[in-house]
Amino acid sequence: MIDCPEEFVGVVTQKIGGRKGRMTNLVNHGTGRVRLEYLIPSRGLIGFRGQFLTDTRGTGLLHHLFDVYGPWQGEIPHRVTGALVADRPGVATGYAIERLQDRGEMFVGPGVRIYEGMVVGENAREEDIDVNIVKEKRLTNMRASTSEESIHLLPVRTLSLEQSLEWIREDELLEVTPGSLRLRKRVLAANVRPRYWQQVG
Repeated sequence: MIDCPEEFVGVVTQKIGGRKGRMTNLVNHGTGRVRLEYLIPSRGLIGFRGQFLTDTRGTGLLHHLFDVYGPWQGEIPHRVTGALVADRPGVATGYAIERLQDRGEMFVGPGVRIYEGMVVGENAREEDIDVNIVKEKRLTNMRASTSEESIHLLPVRTLSLEQSLEWIREDELLEVTPGSLRLRKRVLAANVRPRYWQQVG
């Protein structure tokens, strides 16, 4: 059950349609708000709440209850972007992160321990890219006029458990520990990964 302003009905209907939702009722009270009722697979709701609040600018209300076990509704579309995957272990550096920010959105900040195959960000394009996030700035004994440049880092994107489950593809896993949530590739070694999925697929 969704309650939202009339102006957001179109975008909400579009997003739920993509998640295999089927509208069963629509009530317009004439007060500027609309009540929508849907039947939607439970897996279609994973990660939807955050998107719903963004789409309705925080004015929408969402409530759901289990109704019935139903037939398979088909595949729900996943993200169309790729992943930035660490190609070596180490500790993430601000120098490396600053140079990777143009490629996409980062999930980790400087000082975080990294291992090979760990997903460290979301690529702006569709394919996955192996990146060196532990690269350090070369030290020289000659001072250049630009050597004291400051590093400008954008805020990292912190995913919740629900958002992480929605984000991963079938070749990725989510590690849940008491201290953190980490995204990783199912096959960690960068040189083995393509051959493994060719054999499986």
